[in-house]
Amino acid sequence: MIESGTTGTRLFLSGRVLTLACAPVTGATLDFWQADARGVYDNSGYRLRGHQLTDDGGRYSLETIVPGEYPGRTEHIHVKVQAPGKTVLTTQLYFPGVARNQQDSIFDAHLLLTVQDTAAGKVAIFDFVTSG
Repeated sequence: MIESGTTGTRLFLSGRVLTLACAPVTGATLDFWQADARGVYDNSGYRLRGHQLTDDGGRYSLETIVPGEYPGRTEHIHVKVQAPGKTVLTTQLYFPGVARNQQDSIFDAHLLLTVQDTAAGKVAIFDFVTSG
């Protein structure tokens, strides 16, 4: 989702989409959108937005940046996940250790990313579990 001129801390996000029985979901659609490093959404050029399908192992991977906070919200990435022929799951992913997490009225600790710092930025992992 990074375009030329995008500034901010690089974030390499990956994971899987799994069924309730922990089987990988092939061809699940993941739709991501987020604010930039300053906490601003691009609602005209639609930067920092994109979608992809999971592979045969239910895996996805994304290169983006860590989003900034904006008034009333903590850092987060919006995600819609849809297994083929199933209902769309709309959710958000959050970052651990952010002071504003507890002040955000819709923050859910179950949606915290597992994050590690690297020389190139941050690496995060999150697995989605769907009913299909």
